[in-house]
Amino acid sequence: MEQPAIKDYAIIGDCRTAALVSRDGSIDWLCLPDFSSPSVFARLIDEEGGYFAIRPRDICTVKRRYIGSTAVLETTFETSTGVLRLVDLFPIVDGATSLAPMRELLRITECVSGSIELEIIFNAQPNYRRTPIRMSYRCGFGWRGDWANELIVLNTKAELVPSGTGLSGNMCLRTGERQHFSLAYVRGDVASVAPLGLEADERCEHTTTWWRNWTLQCSFDGRERDSVLRSAVTLKLLTSCLSGALIAAPTTSLPEAIGAKRNWDYRYCWMRDAGLAMNAFIGLGFHAEAEAYLNWLLHATRLTWPRLNLVYDTYGRTHLREQKLAHLSGYRHSQPVRIGNNAVDQLQLDAYGQVIVAADAFASGGQELDATEQRMLRGFGDVICKIWREPDNGIWEIADRRRQYTLSKMLCWVALDRLLSLEKRGIIKLKRRCELFARECEAIGRCIEEHGFNSQIDSYTGVLDGQEVDAGLLLMVCVAYKNATDPRAISTYARIQRDLSRTGLLYRYRPGSDGMAGEEGAFGICGFWAVDHLAERGQIEEAERYFDHLVSFANDVGLFAEEIDPGTGAALGNFPQAFTHVGLIYAALSLRKARRKRAA
Repeated sequence: MEQPAIKDYAIIGDCRTAALVSRDGSIDWLCLPDFSSPSVFARLIDEEGGYFAIRPRDICTVKRRYIGSTAVLETTFETSTGVLRLVDLFPIVDGATSLAPMRELLRITECVSGSIELEIIFNAQPNYRRTPIRMSYRCGFGWRGDWANELIVLNTKAELVPSGTGLSGNMCLRTGERQHFSLAYVRGDVASVAPLGLEADERCEHTTTWWRNWTLQCSFDGRERDSVLRSAVTLKLLTSCLSGALIAAPTTSLPEAIGAKRNWDYRYCWMRDAGLAMNAFIGLGFHAEAEAYLNWLLHATRLTWPRLNLVYDTYGRTHLREQKLAHLSGYRHSQPVRIGNNAVDQLQLDAYGQVIVAADAFASGGQELDATEQRMLRGFGDVICKIWREPDNGIWEIADRRRQYTLSKMLCWVALDRLLSLEKRGIIKLKRRCELFARECEAIGRCIEEHGFNSQIDSYTGVLDGQEVDAGLLLMVCVAYKNATDPRAISTYARIQRDLSRTGLLYRYRPGSDGMAGEEGAFGICGFWAVDHLAERGQIEEAERYFDHLVSFANDVGLFAEEIDPGTGAALGNFPQAFTHVGLIYAALSLRKARRKRAA
């Protein structure tokens, strides 16, 4: 059985882990207890990887939505005999004294009209299908499955029986009848079983209310509000409430090109996301998330300070060495399936700029930087002065060899410029570094303008003294290396649109430039950087049309992957992708700013 299209999935979670739910009611991906833990369900990347399906037996049409501005998913199945509603969520539990399970996945079915013949299949395959599990029934406590020091308990009143390596069952629901399914998980502790019935309904209502109250903090009121709110909820789902870290995506090895080897593990935290993500949190009014994120950026990275790795796990660890799981077939046979990410060994100079841009955005939002945070930032500035001349792997992590990427130099310039600005505004004390930082900042600027701009093509280039453009250069306006009205910024924008645009979407670079097999899709966030450029230039109507075009490529519940196939609109790469949703929010904030400027 072929896996559904990437676009056919929706995400649910509790800000600790996340699951992907297909349109036909199957949980095909879930890692426990955390985002980057081994999987329990992995049919997403292997047909035998395990899943948890609840669906009508008859042919049906499917509609789904998130309940308001929440992370509670509602799927409605219409068959020839009746209508079924399936609600999926991870209950949000408040308070340290709660007796709730360590993690709980709650699924609630209700026959809205007529009658529905229901099929249930539960097939857990722990540790990426590497560890056997035996399910046993405990009267009054549901079905139990354990391995090592981990335990899951499936509690339901539905009658299930052993079937192959899992459980299965059939039942009939009639108008008004409900059935609950609670999957509880614990590791290294005593298990607790979540009650069903009215108490399960109360957990659902409490969680729905919690999400609604959280989104009430959102200060965005523009025409793009619906897309912005869905993106904000998605970012919240991908933010660890235990550390404040923002992961790139909850999945691994969803391919950027079907059948090729462009498959990576994105369940980690990239420094390249820092600046725009912080601007998104601050710009929308989510100050608690902004503070937690900055704390993570400047404290979890202490293990490598003053050097910055480009990727960490949610706790700041860098032991992420890649492994290939040869026994897994891959999404639609796109191998290899990878866990871990060798990008941890790369050098990405723009990471320093992004973290300092994040600190500047945080301070510009009225927050203070404490003495330790100031020391961390000074240390990053010292490193930039020493290494900015070195080649690196660039924002796109091209692995074959290091190069002199123009954008990397731009972010180094931005980092020192922001530190000097923070000093001038009295937010940070540079302690006799001002002259050094100013001198190196000027040297970086000369290097970029003399070697990073090619007058023959009237554009900044991907690498110094190069001939080709890179869509990442659109970031120069987002991070204020150049104003959008600067002639060189305008001509670079035009060249990027000429060379890298297809059906209104942007490739990162010319196909084949990275030396890898298979042609990747257009990169979602690059289009939103283009929207920001137009908005900053005051071309509001054109920016709005561009924004609306990009949003049309979201799936039916407003989610984006990393890449988009320009020909078919199919989602490619890990899903949902934080970077794309960050770009959407940033572009919407730029549009709001431009409209306010015009109205003033």
